[in-house]
Amino acid sequence: MTDARFIARVYAAADRHQSLVCVGLDPEPEKFPASLRNAPRAIFEFNRRIIDATADYACCFKPQFAHYAALSAEDQLLDTIRYIHEQHPGLPVILDSKRGDIGNTAEKYAQESFVRYGADAVTVNPYMGGDTVTPYLKWADRGVVILCRTSNPGARDFQDLQVDGKRLYRIVAERVAQAWNAGGNCLLVVGATYPQELAEIRAVVGDLPFLVPGIGAQGGDVEAAVKAGRTADGRGLLINSSRGILYASQGEDFAEAARAAALALRDQINRYR
Repeated sequence: MTDARFIARVYAAADRHQSLVCVGLDPEPEKFPASLRNAPRAIFEFNRRIIDATADYACCFKPQFAHYAALSAEDQLLDTIRYIHEQHPGLPVILDSKRGDIGNTAEKYAQESFVRYGADAVTVNPYMGGDTVTPYLKWADRGVVILCRTSNPGARDFQDLQVDGKRLYRIVAERVAQAWNAGGNCLLVVGATYPQELAEIRAVVGDLPFLVPGIGAQGGDVEAAVKAGRTADGRGLLINSSRGILYASQGEDFAEAARAAALALRDQINRYR
């Protein structure tokens, strides 16, 4: 019987496609080609063409919730996730919503992510503590992707603070690996923009997988990130690219350009695995 857990499914896709690329689906209609910009359901149509163009070079997709909610396009987010599951059933979907709230509210957010949208995993902010993460962990077949060392410059404001002689991001990593990952469904967000911290966290958490943002538009270096964060078997990383793939061209050839960008990133990652 096939293992239904998220991490097993995403690694199966990674092995099948020889890819650690996570394609971020962050629609910005002002960057769409002219023929799509004002079309009905433009976001879904754009996503559909990106998905079909990049699916065989990806290990998962990651729509960012705010890019849909801000445009009252939650229905197109739902249709995007359904489309991936129906047309590319071996590719899991991470819903990037960075939820973090008290337990009973977190239960509703988990239901929103996993039932309403049918996501295979969701990003979670651990700042409010373990009881706010537990409602997600109960979904044993889904991934819980916990913010640890994020890719943005302001990450240092709090994540570098010393707590009992350790930086806060390291305490988060240890807590996830030692306490919260009993079901084997946790991942950590660790940015490519901080390769030294990638290596440090890898040494602390063993083979726990990382979702790695920050490649491309944010300036993260592929070689440094892969060498710092890979596991002994050359896996352990889901390396996200959103703008670098989606908007490789803003012309009518956007899907073809996205496919070429995804392939180039896949091959670049594989050189250093």
